Amino acid sequence: MARPKSMPDETVLEAALAIIQQQGPEALTFESLGRASGLAGSTLVQRFGSKAALKQAALLHAWDGLDARTATLAAAVPKNPAGAIAFLVGLSDYGEIDAYAEGLLILREDLRDPQLRARGAKWKAELAGILDACFAETPHAPADIGLLMAAQWQGSLLWWSFDPQGSVTQHVQHSLVRFVAVLLAAEPGSSR
Repeated sequence: MARPKSMPDETVLEAALAIIQQQGPEALTFESLGRASGLAGSTLVQRFGSKAALKQAALLHAWDGLDARTATLAAAVPKNPAGAIAFLVGLSDYGEIDAYAEGLLILREDLRDPQLRARGAKWKAELAGILDACFAETPHAPADIGLLMAAQWQGSLLWWSFDPQGSVTQHVQHSLVRFVAVLLAAEPGSSR
């Protein structure tokens, strides 16, 4: 079988992400990526330099995809509390529990790398801004509703992972609907 002489970085990085998602971050090697992409290991070493640089490039590519998905979903939902819930439910489609668990291994890699952590911090601010905009016309909504809602969303994902009954999107939607109802029912200045 003849090896391809070139392949766009995006295609190579998609193959690298598939390895990471299916087998975990440690399974990504020049050899495994060579088998998946059809490129020679030496070609991959020339492109990326080291295994760490390859993994970082793949995970930065994943962040690019998440940023694009975030923007698409944000543009598609109404700017109201129901839209905020729909937005976060749309970001919650992780599949089955095994896929979510593999995602946590990938998150560990993001937390270890300062450049990837910075992408996470940027995404947090973007999420909070999108969610804040959904509550801009809602009386008595807390000033930091976006960050509060994002934290509730992440918590609901984690709790679902311990007891994955039903789909993750149904669990998240139920959790966020309850959260918003309780939050908006609270009187301004009350400690409820």
